[in-house]
Amino acid sequence: MNARRYPDTSHVRVRAIKSTFMAEGALCAATLHVPQDTAPDQQLPAILMLGGWGSIQLALTSSFTHSFVEAGYAVMEFDYPGWGDSGGFPRQGINPWRRTRVADTALAHLKAQPMVAAHQITLWGTSFGGGHVVDLASQHPELKGAIIQVPMLDGLAATLATPLGRLVKLIGLGILDQIKPGAPICVPTLAREGEFATMDRDGGWDAMESALRAYPDHKYDNRVVAKSVLTMPFYRPWLRLKDVKIPMLMIGATGDTVAPFVSDKVRRVGNPHVQVIEIDANHFDPYFDPLFPEVLAHQLKFLRR
Repeated sequence: MNARRYPDTSHVRVRAIKSTFMAEGALCAATLHVPQDTAPDQQLPAILMLGGWGSIQLALTSSFTHSFVEAGYAVMEFDYPGWGDSGGFPRQGINPWRRTRVADTALAHLKAQPMVAAHQITLWGTSFGGGHVVDLASQHPELKGAIIQVPMLDGLAATLATPLGRLVKLIGLGILDQIKPGAPICVPTLAREGEFATMDRDGGWDAMESALRAYPDHKYDNRVVAKSVLTMPFYRPWLRLKDVKIPMLMIGATGDTVAPFVSDKVRRVGNPHVQVIEIDANHFDPYFDPLFPEVLAHQLKFLRR
């Protein structure tokens, strides 16, 4: 595949509307992106976007956000408690079950926005957020649909895909963080290949640097609380796929070594509501050219179905 380039969507005229909502005892920051010329009394179909493991608003998702706005959608992103512009402690901690509850509150917040058609909402999730979308979709049959790309569907598979030495060190630090008093122990979220972090594969470090170059005003705290990794093996949203009753588009990458695509488990579930597309890519390729237009085209076709 050719060298990756961050897609340029600077031509899209977007109005960003900031808001907050309370979830899990924290004041969470949200942004509703709408076409610049949207009238105040106009109601648009909407997309709730759920980012991945170390995500904050517009981190690797801006090209998708702007492209969906260009297609006529209102798109809401938000920061989980303890991340980005949201309040809450500990900072940089991850608990997938808590995140799913926060996303459910974010969905209610999106439905209440005056420029949103509450009966025309689609969920969108990438990486770890793809798992949260499965959870939410199984709980909300009233939604129009759901899209997940490079989804983390089986935390046990993702854990076992981690090189053994790094896995032992991560688990050791996670246990120490769990039992020791005082400030949390943090580890790098992303690192260059072979260096210590929760993700060092599939060009994750280069992906982060490319996104930061595209948005130099964005700041990113490249840390995660160590005990967060202890939740991973027990988070297995593919087990809820059978309960999804709304149309879902699932785009899995056959070369994903960060969140291995468990196509065998998806096929075993055999949910007729789930359309599966497999692409020859790794975990971070869909965010970048030359693959981004292909992935986006699949998603826009699904939205227009």
